[in-house]
Amino acid sequence: MSEELIKAIVEMDDEQAVALTKQLLAQGVDPLFVLEDCRVAMGEVGHLFETGEYFISELILAGEILKSISAEVKPLIKADSSSSKKTKVLIGTVKGDIHDIAKDIVVFMLDVNSFEVKDLGIDVPVQTFVDAVKEWQPNIIALSGFLTLAYTSMKDTVEAIEAAGLRAKVKIMVGGGTVDAAVCSYAKADGWGTDAMTAVNLAKQWSN
Repeated sequence: MSEELIKAIVEMDDEQAVALTKQLLAQGVDPLFVLEDCRVAMGEVGHLFETGEYFISELILAGEILKSISAEVKPLIKADSSSSKKTKVLIGTVKGDIHDIAKDIVVFMLDVNSFEVKDLGIDVPVQTFVDAVKEWQPNIIALSGFLTLAYTSMKDTVEAIEAAGLRAKVKIMVGGGTVDAAVCSYAKADGWGTDAMTAVNLAKQWSN
């Protein structure tokens, strides 16, 4: 873990963050470790937002910094072609949350691992998820959120999918921020994770 990189992201030092990323990659650090540092940093940024120390502008800037880092990291991540693009994953950041960088990393990792992914974006209303499940008929649904207020939205989304008679047809994972087993249980999801590789591994497990 690079404390320097995490600090640069949290303190909104975009030039330093990108420079450190390039340095770490040049030293042969696993790109996934860099993404893990990004996840930790975004967790801290999310906490500062929830406590009122950061505002929407900081969230947006942090997202832009992480997109720049992702541009450096993504080309170095090797695809796993063991899966086939038969398993469909519907993903989105739930209502009330605008974090997208972690979701975007999950989308990227699912894509390079040969899953067919449909990204609904951020601040996605419950009904939009339900409509997308009806229309696209995914095998897996991934609900993303960094803020604690997102947990209720996750629960509401799962309950709406169940009410629509679609719950038995899909596996649902939740992830992001401080999501843990308790949040997974609260949302009535089938699995959870805080990083992209956990999401990929869950998707592989469920697709088998």
